[in-house]
Amino acid sequence: MPRWWAEECESSDMETGPPTPGGPAVVLGPQRLSFAHQGLLEIPYETILQQQDTLEVLDLSYNLLDEYPFGKQMSWSSLLGGLEKLSTLILDCNNYNAHVKFPYMPSLTTLWINKNKISNLPIIVEEISCKFPNIKILSMMNNEAAPSYFNGGSLMQYIDYRQYVISQMPSLEVLDDTEVQEKERELARKTYRMQRIKEGHSRRKELHR
Repeated sequence: MPRWWAEECESSDMETGPPTPGGPAVVLGPQRLSFAHQGLLEIPYETILQQQDTLEVLDLSYNLLDEYPFGKQMSWSSLLGGLEKLSTLILDCNNYNAHVKFPYMPSLTTLWINKNKISNLPIIVEEISCKFPNIKILSMMNNEAAPSYFNGGSLMQYIDYRQYVISQMPSLEVLDDTEVQEKERELARKTYRMQRIKEGHSRRKELHR
């Protein structure tokens, strides 16, 4: 977590006391808005959209949000896609799974979605890479799809996980708590390029049987 964010949150907690479920947002300035620890079941779109012209950082962590915050008829895309300056979205400690649907946001460069219920890596990676094409910082720690020492994953599982995510997101600079090295990026490209070639050969063989 960036030091400036921790300092802002600590300062806010000292001034306002612990937030109550469904209570007001903690406004950290015209560009930062936090709804952390509110016990929310729904995203407070109305309040968020009041700052759509300036909002850069949105924190919805430590709530009860899932992929259908307003039911299946209401999508993120129609309501939050207008946040053209949003660069950081924090969704840690909610109930999101791999089927969450995000709005298309080319402005977003940082996504934290740690400690949710994400178990399918290819699905969530495809969603993130398509909807956030300029993503630079991604943290998915403490999800089943992101094996590491945090959740009992082996070193080989961790390496495979990193290589897959890095191979699918060319702009990524930091994955979880570790910077993406150029050697690691090149290895990921080669590994998954060879895998795609092998899969292509296998499919062609199946078609000619």
